[in-house]
Amino acid sequence: MPKDSASCNFISLGQAVVKTEQQAIASLLKKINQDFAKACELLLDCQGRIVVIGMGKSGHIGGKIAATLASTGSPAFFVHPGEASHGDLGMITDKDVVLALSNSGETNEITSLLPVIKRLNVPLISLTGNPDSSLASFADVNLDTSVEKEACPMNLAPTASTTVSLVMGDALAVALLEAKGFTENDFALSHPGGSLGRRLLLKVEDVMHKGEQIPVVNKDTSISDALLEMTNKRLGMTCIIDQKGLLCGIFTDGDLRRTLASNLDLNSTQIATVMTAKGKTIGADKLAAEALKIMEENAISGLVITDENNHPIGALNMYDLLKAGVL
Repeated sequence: MPKDSASCNFISLGQAVVKTEQQAIASLLKKINQDFAKACELLLDCQGRIVVIGMGKSGHIGGKIAATLASTGSPAFFVHPGEASHGDLGMITDKDVVLALSNSGETNEITSLLPVIKRLNVPLISLTGNPDSSLASFADVNLDTSVEKEACPMNLAPTASTTVSLVMGDALAVALLEAKGFTENDFALSHPGGSLGRRLLLKVEDVMHKGEQIPVVNKDTSISDALLEMTNKRLGMTCIIDQKGLLCGIFTDGDLRRTLASNLDLNSTQIATVMTAKGKTIGADKLAAEALKIMEENAISGLVITDENNHPIGALNMYDLLKAGVL
């Protein structure tokens, strides 16, 4: 029969679980030793892919470890050991390294694969809670992920042990990341859909307005006509060009407010009189994140994109960067 919820102190129960898992992780620190270094060397020398296998809860952890390795520069994939014995073992080549997870080290679906792995002459790294198990003894290197107890009060459900295995996997992935000199740009290439990917891969030319969308007037245009161009193109700015088509200034909403305060005749005064000379610009091949930095540092909301000869070839504003996910 379930206990009466009123008799359960959910807060203390939850805290007890966290404390148990904290202690399990803390004990893992001394297990990051020469075996860990050897495992990293095997993985770093891998000419193929890291094949992660695990059954049950260890399989779920193994899938996450494989995903973390793959996203941080170490090609990896997960193979279910049950499927492996029915054909999927053919995915493993002699250039790969196998990373096997089993808390007991005696999981039948995994131990049955060991002779085949041996025949392939593939390096095997095990993560087990029993360093004397069949899997640990067979492996080229075993990483000890044993725990004093599970967070489960019956000491049955995999809880602390799976957490420790996950942390060990993260330690391997990050150690390899550092050893390979994996950079933010590398990370972005494998995460093009994420916010970091957009910041590091998206270029100005990908988000700028171009062609007829660019607000542009000649420097002898009246302020009123320049305002019409700004209104029609809806970027809160307009480029000002000279007779040769070169950028000589920019007129923004901020310039407009200052102009209105000066009581100038908008129909007779040329835009060159009130424009911001030159203004901030950027090249189309630059990262969109660089455009954002320029706008933030100069407290402006729009930017002109110019070519190498100072011809305006595009324009963008803060909303464009927001819409592209850069902001």
